[in-house]
Amino acid sequence: MRNLSGTLLQTQKQSSHIPYVRLEAVNKINGVTRLDWQRLYSGTEEEYFHALTLAGDGSLIRARITPPSDSRKLYIQRIINPGEDSSFGAWTYTSQYNAVIVAAAALGAAVSLFWIKSDRKIQRIASNDYGATWSAAQLVDYSPSTAINGISAAYKSNGDLALFFADQSTLYVKKLVNGKWQAKSAWNKTTGNLSGASVVYDADWNLFVTGKDSAGSYRLWSIVYGDGGMLPAGNWGELQTLAEAPSDGNFSYHHAFLDKSAVLRCFYIEKYNGSEAYSQPFSTHTIGEFADNLWHEPQPFNMSSQYGLAIAHDDTHCWLSCANAVWRAILAEKRLDLSNNILSLAEDAQGCESKLTVELGNEDAGFALLPPPLDIGCRLDFSYGYMTAAGSETGGVQSYTLRSYEYVNTGGTSRLVLYAANGWENVCRWTAKQQYRWNQVSDDMSVRGILAFILARAGLKLEIVSASEIIENFYPDFNINPGTTGDNAVKKLLSFVPDRLFIEGDSAYPVHPLPDDMPLYWYSAPQIDGTHPILAGRYKTGVPAFNHIRVEGCGSTASQPLVVNCYDYDDIEKGYDCFLSEADVNIDSVVAARSRGEVLLRSFEMEAISGYIEIHLNCGQQVYDVIGITDSKAGLVNEKRRVLGFKTVFLPASGKYLQTLLLGKV
Repeated sequence: MRNLSGTLLQTQKQSSHIPYVRLEAVNKINGVTRLDWQRLYSGTEEEYFHALTLAGDGSLIRARITPPSDSRKLYIQRIINPGEDSSFGAWTYTSQYNAVIVAAAALGAAVSLFWIKSDRKIQRIASNDYGATWSAAQLVDYSPSTAINGISAAYKSNGDLALFFADQSTLYVKKLVNGKWQAKSAWNKTTGNLSGASVVYDADWNLFVTGKDSAGSYRLWSIVYGDGGMLPAGNWGELQTLAEAPSDGNFSYHHAFLDKSAVLRCFYIEKYNGSEAYSQPFSTHTIGEFADNLWHEPQPFNMSSQYGLAIAHDDTHCWLSCANAVWRAILAEKRLDLSNNILSLAEDAQGCESKLTVELGNEDAGFALLPPPLDIGCRLDFSYGYMTAAGSETGGVQSYTLRSYEYVNTGGTSRLVLYAANGWENVCRWTAKQQYRWNQVSDDMSVRGILAFILARAGLKLEIVSASEIIENFYPDFNINPGTTGDNAVKKLLSFVPDRLFIEGDSAYPVHPLPDDMPLYWYSAPQIDGTHPILAGRYKTGVPAFNHIRVEGCGSTASQPLVVNCYDYDDIEKGYDCFLSEADVNIDSVVAARSRGEVLLRSFEMEAISGYIEIHLNCGQQVYDVIGITDSKAGLVNEKRRVLGFKTVFLPASGKYLQTLLLGKV
């Protein structure tokens, strides 16, 4: 249950009150600002290696190399106050040629540009005035070969600098510390040839690397190079896969570019060499910490590119560029208050799934054109509350995604109806594009970890409220085939554990329901002092669908199958044996089999108790809360029930502000 102020708790228990509901449209998707890219420049430059950074004064610094047919010349560009009217086609030749690859980085007034020449020289020019003037070319080091397909640099806040470059199958780091270059060092990983590298600094050096693994399969990896944040300085983390393709397939990954604003975003190239060949930019962003390797499902970007899209940001905008194009998107959050336009609001939540329907008045045709950011895909933030002695108070913000809308003009009235859904719909809409498998050979990831992966792909973060030991410690051999939807994968995982899942805002919360959970809130009819009044109620007791569960697993040998029976004897004595068989090769012990059987028995027992109570809205009520009910006419005294869902109706014109709580067994 959400925490509520004392005045709000007191007000919502009263029979007379004034509702307060706040509703806003926000330009966010999955809790992250939605970037609406605007293309500012389309040029004729031939596409090849390029770089982008933003200096501390907002100057846009771009660099590009011309193709080998033009001697691989290095050009740079500085745009002060970049905007729609800027001359993105104006370049300055640096008199440097035979450049193999280029990278750029900036911190305040300091800007560095790196490139590697065909004679293996790693060179740098630097600026201390936001890119207005540049030093002469400086020799930094030599690369082992000229087979360099990735290079990236980033500053620390103290002015130190690190340059990473991929030479064949080895990633090197060269650091500038206190103004002095350190000896380059190689990572301790074994891979095939690499095809790209990009870095941002965020307490450690966070990198994306593209290339082949030692078996020849194509990979898009994340990896952390420690600087005292998550890892000690100089230590490499593990390579973690974001995307992979088999060596005998037609897919590969190249040219990753990273940037960190509110979240860490990555653009990279996916190439397909089969029929209808393409080289397509994709973008993704982190769900949580970089080291967790949880990423939103990559989204295609509407263009073709061979060398990727560099990304950077300033205080107000995010920028994209390649040799012949520039885009920008506003980073600022935009909100539109719709509270005073509400004609009706209805919320229907059951388990993971929740829907929201809102009717807005449109008598003045104010919504004939949807005002930004109100549009398909925007977030609707709303909060329930009351007018209290302390003012307008609410019980916390809930978030939905606008999926559709319609205009309804009848009887001389006009309404705009919004239909929104919570994050579960994102899970249902996610479909696996490739095969995933965990724990086939060793314990890679627990049920919790696999859940977090799937939910992240749908844009949700997994947050723990209360979790069972099973969800943390069970490592099933779990497979997701291409075409499998997220909801089916999540439901299968949840069938292994006693935990239930509910979603609020941009997070999913596992809850481990226990029969001895105590009530968090009390309801009564007639009202007892200190409790919330029940306006109407129905309380149904039935029989479980099954009361005998047989669980079959794999014993120590193929000739010794593992079989365990679990019984609900109380229910069997009242009727008949209702049998269900459950088989799972992941179950390899009597303890695991009995645990699975008891989980299934308990789920059927919880569903055997049902009913509802109707109340004045409780601003803090959440799915799977345990509540106490006293209803003397139904023979209930301090009876415990679990909230399995709720339905809420708000009709401001008639003052209707009611909530129906759907009940189950604790």
